[in-house]
Amino acid sequence: MSKVLSFLSKHPFPVQAFFESSIVLAYAIPKKELLSFIPRCLSLDTYQDKWGFIAVAMVTTKALRPKGFPEFMGNNFFLMGYRIFVRYNSVSGKKLRGLYILKSTTDRKKMEFFGNIFTKYNYTTADFLIKDDSGRISIESQKENMHVIVDTKSSNVDLPKDSPFPDWNEARKFAGPMPFTFSVDSLNKEVTIIEGLRQNWKPRPIKVIQNNVGFMDSLNLPSAILANAFIIENVPYSWKKGETENWKT
Repeated sequence: MSKVLSFLSKHPFPVQAFFESSIVLAYAIPKKELLSFIPRCLSLDTYQDKWGFIAVAMVTTKALRPKGFPEFMGNNFFLMGYRIFVRYNSVSGKKLRGLYILKSTTDRKKMEFFGNIFTKYNYTTADFLIKDDSGRISIESQKENMHVIVDTKSSNVDLPKDSPFPDWNEARKFAGPMPFTFSVDSLNKEVTIIEGLRQNWKPRPIKVIQNNVGFMDSLNLPSAILANAFIIENVPYSWKKGETENWKT
């Protein structure tokens, strides 16, 4: 049974969905503070060899389903994911850029159950309350101890105060899309590589009014700085079947 569960958790089939919107807050953290959060087979994807990044993504998703299944068989859900920007050198010598997932939270028990069977993304369920007042979006959860408010309609949005990026052109390099997601089995020295495919990825800067994120506080990263915030909308998205390999030692 353990072998079956291990196989299932490696993203064993392709999946597709439609992202109605994805709001992302990217936090810059000095790399020395962030290194302990990633497996040793991965390296941080850094800016100026100084800053690593955690992205907090809040995604409204429609029709998530195995690829090829009809849309009506899909599920709609809200997802909040916490992801570190990383790089990985594959056994074949490819240098891959992507995400390492610390935690995923959703509004549906069904997504938590199946998400934890077919991935290692550490799903939990929370009590999300989402309000959209003419582009002023509030996302709140008592269980997650979080309350985020953003203005998605403002134009000429400045980067957050104290951001390490000098301008949006530099920040855009850390606004995705990140081609790969990595799951790591450190005991067996295995890496599962999931490649994402997307259309219409056009990140747009947004103004952050409030960003209380309890999980970020729990990581005890005193030097974390809000570096970038953006929204993408109406994105067809799919993930290939996971590919697993033993990492080079």
